Amino acid sequence: MRRPPPASLSELREDVHPLGEALKARAADVLELTVARTSGRGHEVDAVVQDRFQRINRSSTIALARWIAGEGVEVAIEAGKETWIIYGELAAHRTASLNQLTKRCIWWRDSVAEVLEASAVEIGASPEALSQALHILQLTLEFSLVRISKCFDTERERTDEQLARREEELAVLATHDALTGLPNRTLILDRAEQMLARCARSKAHVVALFVDIDNFKTVNDTLGHAAGDQLLQAVAARLDGVVRGADALGRLGGDEFVVICEELALDAGPEVIAERLLEALKPPFELGAGEETRFTVSASIGIAMGGRTSAEELLRQADIAMYRAKWDGKNRYAIFESAMQDTIEKRAELEMDLRDALERSEFFLAYQPTFSLHDMSPTGVEALIRWNHPVRGIVPPDEFIPLAEETGLITEIGRWVLKHACSQGAAWREAGYTIGMAVNVSARQLDDDQLIADVEAALSDSGLAPEALTIEITETTLMRNVEETARRLVAIKELGVRIAIDDFGTGYSSLAHLQRFPVDALKIDRSFITGLSKNKEGETLIHTLVQLGKALSIETFAEGIEQQQQLTKLRDEDCDSGQGFFFARPLDVPATEAFLQSCVNSSAAVSR
Repeated sequence: MRRPPPASLSELREDVHPLGEALKARAADVLELTVARTSGRGHEVDAVVQDRFQRINRSSTIALARWIAGEGVEVAIEAGKETWIIYGELAAHRTASLNQLTKRCIWWRDSVAEVLEASAVEIGASPEALSQALHILQLTLEFSLVRISKCFDTERERTDEQLARREEELAVLATHDALTGLPNRTLILDRAEQMLARCARSKAHVVALFVDIDNFKTVNDTLGHAAGDQLLQAVAARLDGVVRGADALGRLGGDEFVVICEELALDAGPEVIAERLLEALKPPFELGAGEETRFTVSASIGIAMGGRTSAEELLRQADIAMYRAKWDGKNRYAIFESAMQDTIEKRAELEMDLRDALERSEFFLAYQPTFSLHDMSPTGVEALIRWNHPVRGIVPPDEFIPLAEETGLITEIGRWVLKHACSQGAAWREAGYTIGMAVNVSARQLDDDQLIADVEAALSDSGLAPEALTIEITETTLMRNVEETARRLVAIKELGVRIAIDDFGTGYSSLAHLQRFPVDALKIDRSFITGLSKNKEGETLIHTLVQLGKALSIETFAEGIEQQQQLTKLRDEDCDSGQGFFFARPLDVPATEAFLQSCVNSSAAVSR
């Protein structure tokens, strides 16, 4: 409740009103005197706070002047509300201390008193009128201090509540993943430690299931990071829908999730939970603002069980098992075994060596000749990367290519292959060998527009004619993101480069899909060529694939020809081109040149 003025002030003297008018006119003098009183006292404040003090000073002086001038105490109180609120906010937010505010109120009172006394002399006000004006001033000061204290208490309570809420929010942020709302690594480790402590007493086991989304980078690279975040949120919701209430589900970061379980029954062991998690991810996810893009993902899950291990060790073992699941083909689970540790260490060493291989010039290219099956003349070579490790020796491609794909190193390695293959192809054509050069492109390379620039740069730097270069992409890679893949291949095709689908027949492309891509050649997978010598079905498949190529006016190319019988059948089917050990194995540069020269010599001998 407001404190009412004393009875003696219920009606002001008529001769006090001129003092109110005089005070209004000299509000600037009050401000100047107050500023002078605060200077040099060690109470300096920043410019923003000083500006607010000056606003308060002016509004307080005007409110008091209106009261003294006869407008009434209610008018003065209403005019002074802004003053109390601003002072309360300043104190509550610790911009200025309550002690500072009190002192400034007193300095303001002293400045007003000085102006009133001077004005009384100037206008000839009676001592009684001045006394009543000063009485009103003192009452205003006391009333203001009470109101400021109340505003301060109100603001402090509100600020404290905000701080408490903020602390709660920070606590949640510190222990939960901001994107999915799931517990983060810190909280999951804490819960795992609690479970391990309980199970140590009951001699039971705690199980960790480490879930890693397969090929998640493809989503970010092809659909964008917003779609990637949307997918992670959807995956979190799917996983949360199948774990038990007693289990702890969390996100460790990136595309990694973990489930911690305890007290598993025989009919609900970790394998059953892993199968539920994999099953939950099978239905396609609908991504995009209008959920117009359907995307299917799988996951690799590592399972580890612990009774006396630490939470960190349990997660590490589950992580190792997860990598085992990935190496075994993805979309599956694997249970941790101690022998996996050695595998992980060897793989880590191989990855470290692989990262240094380019800088150390340990890669080289081998070239496998390709032939026209119509006249058996050489038409080109396929560049195949090889790794000559100083200690390991020649590392087989199937050991390091998947690792390069997984780590992303394949992009840089692929760029190196493209550059050196084009350079060598240009050198051979300049030497008189009119052959083409085929280069394999990985899925990682095809996921980025940088591939277009890399192809253009390789052609420009080497001088190789664009029509002499063939880019080979596997059928599976082709179907990863049809829209973006088609766009990039069209851009490469516009450079004049040929496009070939490698390992054709092993993927899921349809006739409609093939017609969307600017394809020049279909390289029939070697498994179909091998089938030629085994059964009639193999012959039927080859016939179908070759006829498909004819119908689309696309060159048909047979991989892995190793026997005369296979070659004869392929020529009978009118297959256009081929390669394989029957003709030549992959050769180094001198051996390739020797082979090409022998072909030239043989052709010259036949023509004579």
